Amino acid sequence: MSNGDIFVGEVIGTAILILFGAGVCAAVTLHHSKARAAGWVVIAFGWGFGVLAGAYTAAPLSGGHLNPAVTVGIAVDTGKWDKVPLYILGQMVGAIIGALLAWLTYYAQFRANADEKTAVPTLGIFSTAPEIRNPVANLVTEIIATTGLVLPILAFGKNAGVGIGPVAGAGAGVYGSGISVLLVSLLVVGIGLSLGGPTGYAINPARDLGPRLVHALLPIPNKGTSDWSYSWIPVVGPLVGGLLAGVVFNAAF
Repeated sequence: MSNGDIFVGEVIGTAILILFGAGVCAAVTLHHSKARAAGWVVIAFGWGFGVLAGAYTAAPLSGGHLNPAVTVGIAVDTGKWDKVPLYILGQMVGAIIGALLAWLTYYAQFRANADEKTAVPTLGIFSTAPEIRNPVANLVTEIIATTGLVLPILAFGKNAGVGIGPVAGAGAGVYGSGISVLLVSLLVVGIGLSLGGPTGYAINPARDLGPRLVHALLPIPNKGTSDWSYSWIPVVGPLVGGLLAGVVFNAAF
């Protein structure tokens, strides 16, 4: 795949992911939304569907990583690091675009947040924050959750016929079922339900940092803090988790 395909694929796929993910958070958080207070299960499935739509869209172009932690885990497995910066650049640009699109989708609801009587903090729509602020515990949570994401993704690649595109060594005209993307989507839902409670399961540096930048810059009434003192944890934790997953996968498989 060309550098252009990789960049465009990751931009589009990650933008779709964040549009769905930030969109469901906005739907549940903001007043004057029909889904307000729908709850954590709705959020977990909204993010899972975002992975489904984004990864299926990007897969033919870039493989559909959508996540620097996934890119790092794959690089550790394959030993190929030359495209890693390009993937991460595309993911960051896509995350920023996706966050802007989510803001535009809920523009009227964000403007209504100017009402002091019903105003709510809006950072949780864009990025994550811990329920208990403990940097060590928060970092460990993100490392474990991201390892729980990237290790199965690498293992899915060992199962011939579940990916998208021609099946290696299977002869001409034999294509994978593409079910691996669905499996990853369900995996993300499971991580959200099981491991998302402490920190909001960033498990993706681009997913957190890109929208956090957008939150800091947008003119949202009563938006509250962008919490930059915490912002390093959902970046470092997932990257360490992706690296650890790659190491464990190479050692075990």
